[in-house]
Amino acid sequence: LGAVAGRLDALEAAGRALATARPTAVNLPWAVERVLARARSCAPGEDLAAALLDEARRIEREDALACSAMARLGAELVGEGARVLTICNTGMLCTGGIGTAQGVVYRAHLEGKGVRVLACETRPVWQGARLTAWELDRLGVPFELIPDGAAASLMRSGEVDLVVVGADRIAANGDVANKIGTYGLAVLARHHGIPFCVAAPTSTIDRSTPSGERIPVEERDPAEVTSPLGLPVAPPGAPARNPAFDVTPAELVGAIVTEAGVARPPFAASLAALSVEGGSA
Repeated sequence: LGAVAGRLDALEAAGRALATARPTAVNLPWAVERVLARARSCAPGEDLAAALLDEARRIEREDALACSAMARLGAELVGEGARVLTICNTGMLCTGGIGTAQGVVYRAHLEGKGVRVLACETRPVWQGARLTAWELDRLGVPFELIPDGAAASLMRSGEVDLVVVGADRIAANGDVANKIGTYGLAVLARHHGIPFCVAAPTSTIDRSTPSGERIPVEERDPAEVTSPLGLPVAPPGAPARNPAFDVTPAELVGAIVTEAGVARPPFAASLAALSVEGGSA
C-alpha cells in the first residue's frame, strides 16, 4: 500500500506540474484531472500504467468525435465559396481528430463548398506558417498564408467573408481566450461587418471563470520576440513582451460552435444550456 501511495503522490505532483504549464488553456488541467481521477480509482493490484493509458486514449477518442461534431455544425455557417480567415493552428496536430476551427473549414471543403483559407502566420512562433499551412496543403484545402498585419487590409478590400478561430478557454459569459492576435481580428471583423465565430469543445468552457478578466494570460520567453525561431532580429538587450494569448469580449463573437451545439448571444444563457457532460463546466 505504501508503494501504491507513493506512486499516486508522484502522479499527483507530475499532474500539477503539467496542468500549470499552460495557465490559459483550461482543458489541459481538465484532462489531467480525469487521468488522475482514474489513477485514484484503481483497484488493488490493477495495472496503474495501463489504466492511465486507457483513460488518455478514451479522452483522445472523445476529442475526435467532438471535432467531427463541431465540423459538421460549423460547416453550416460557411457559405459557398467563402474566404475564411483563421489564426494559429487548430487542426489535427493539436487535437485528437480533424481539428476545431480547421475542422470546420475542412468539412466545408469536403462538402464541395469551394472554400479558400487565409491563414495568418501567427507570430512570434509561426504556428500558422509552420503548422496550419502544412496541414492545409496535405489536405488539399486551397489556402494562402498571410502576414498577421495584412488581415485589416484584406478585410477592407472585401477578401474575407468569415473569421473562424479556436479557443483555449471560454468564460461563462462567452469571453474567449485564444492565441494572441485573435482579439484584433475580432475588432476588425466587427468594424467590417464580417462574422466572427469560435469553434471549441465544451471542455474549454470554464464556468468557474465568470468573465475574461479572470482568465490568466500566459507570458512566454521574450526571446521568442527578439529572436523568433532563434534568429536575432532586435538589438541585443532590447526589452520585449510576449503575451501568448489575448481575450476577445463576448460582444464581438457571433457564434461559439461546440460538439454539443452552437451557442449564440447572450452566451451566459446559451453556454449554460449546452450539454457539457464530461467537460470542465
